[in-house]
Amino acid sequence: MDKPEKKKKSRAFRLALVDAITHERIWSFRYTRTAMILAIVSAVVLIVVAMYCLIALTPVRSFIPGYPGAISRRQAVQNALRIDSLETRIMQWELYAENLRRVVSGANPIRMDSLILISSQATREEVDARYLSLRDSVLRADVEQEEQFGVDATVIRRNLPIEALSFFTPVKGVVSDRFDRALHPYIDITAPAGSMVMSVLDGTVVYTGWEEEDGYILAIQHHGDILTIYKHNEKLLHKAGESIKAGTPIGILAASNSLTKGDHLHFELWYEGVATDPTQFIKF
Repeated sequence: MDKPEKKKKSRAFRLALVDAITHERIWSFRYTRTAMILAIVSAVVLIVVAMYCLIALTPVRSFIPGYPGAISRRQAVQNALRIDSLETRIMQWELYAENLRRVVSGANPIRMDSLILISSQATREEVDARYLSLRDSVLRADVEQEEQFGVDATVIRRNLPIEALSFFTPVKGVVSDRFDRALHPYIDITAPAGSMVMSVLDGTVVYTGWEEEDGYILAIQHHGDILTIYKHNEKLLHKAGESIKAGTPIGILAASNSLTKGDHLHFELWYEGVATDPTQFIKF
């Protein structure tokens, strides 16, 4: 009969610390090969976890090259806010330029409130279209009835040249900076803060807004391809789309700030799309 195979015994190792002179055993540790492997793997895992916690949960991570610190993150947030502000300012200037181009060419201006509420109007497009179509039909009928005798006053006023019009003074004051078509295509009228700003002619408000340097701004489209712009207002008394009579108060003059030179009204007069000297037609 065959002898039964003996089971292989696992080899054991001993790690001992011995005094070199007396050969006295100070400390010893018995282990196997499997236990040593498990101990090494466990130590590596613990070291990796400790390094991760040290880097991810402590300020040490800021010393790693390429890792953004608190200052870098704060600067990134500030830059993002500046970019957003610049995009908003660019959009405002583009809208202002587009409105000015439309007004000068005689087209309808873009309404600011319509841009703000454009998302909420998507579900009402069909209803609004039917309503506007009905209102347009009624308006056309009224206009045709009023014009059947050819006495439309607006047509007569449009045919008048700018020299034949009677302008109101926008504000009581003195012209401090004269008109220069190349360098200063407008005039500055020095007046006390709180003075009433008047519309120089009958017209319709086509733009209202605010800018840090110019304060509250208001633009009025008049008959005969005439556009006037009033800046440095503390408060506006009318909104876009409202009709204005000549001499009607439209705003209150603002006090000067660090960006302006004294209390004054910035006044522009555009005729047929060209900047024109207001002192040629208005007595100050």
